[in-house]
Amino acid sequence: FLAVTMLADRPEAMAGLILIGLARCIAMVIVWNDLAGGSRTYAALLVALNSVFQLLAYGFYAWLFVEWLPGTMGMISQRVEVPMGAVASSVLLYLGVPFLAGYLGRFFLVKKKGIDWYNRVYLPKVSPLTLYALLFTIVLMFCLKGDSIVQLPGEVLRVALPLLIYFLSMFVVSFLVCRALGLSYEKNTAISFTATGNNFELAIAVGIAVYGLGSQQAFVGVVGPLVEVPAMILLVRLGRSLQGLLYRS
Repeated sequence: FLAVTMLADRPEAMAGLILIGLARCIAMVIVWNDLAGGSRTYAALLVALNSVFQLLAYGFYAWLFVEWLPGTMGMISQRVEVPMGAVASSVLLYLGVPFLAGYLGRFFLVKKKGIDWYNRVYLPKVSPLTLYALLFTIVLMFCLKGDSIVQLPGEVLRVALPLLIYFLSMFVVSFLVCRALGLSYEKNTAISFTATGNNFELAIAVGIAVYGLGSQQAFVGVVGPLVEVPAMILLVRLGRSLQGLLYRS
């Protein structure tokens, strides 16, 4: 809704924003959740569910929300074509291959070395690679699209505004609903950050693979983390404040 109403005259940028919104967060959400004091186990479970869901449904959802729904309802004058097969294959490459590698690695290493060795020796050595890879991805993204961000500040602001509204509204609504349902602060925080955060790496990968490196979809994808990282840090603070207001003993 935010993408269509605020970027109707920029259908390519609208499509990029929707691709971000559809990509549920499966990595950094654990960091935000930990900083806010949420349940790590609950967050890990939601991340696993999101990973499977995106593998199965992201291609269909991208076609539904980018191409079919806005055009069918007359929300935009110019449709943006979304080849579902190309999106699905990109998701399979960028999510499916690491997912399968992690599963097979755990299966064979636990079978050969035991679960204690896997948890105490292997995981501590491998876990930092996630952060290094994330930092490398962010640096690479800005090396490729940084000039466009500097040259087009107006376009950056047009994308940033709906993202900021999205992050704030998703977090606050999720937090209040979970509180009304009687969930503990730890579970509430895990759910709220999972509902709010986005897998911008996947959105960028799909945007580049389907529309090209110089596309508006890829540009919007790069703007995403520029907005998301500081926004999520502020939401960590907001979550702590809401804990004091709504979870007083």
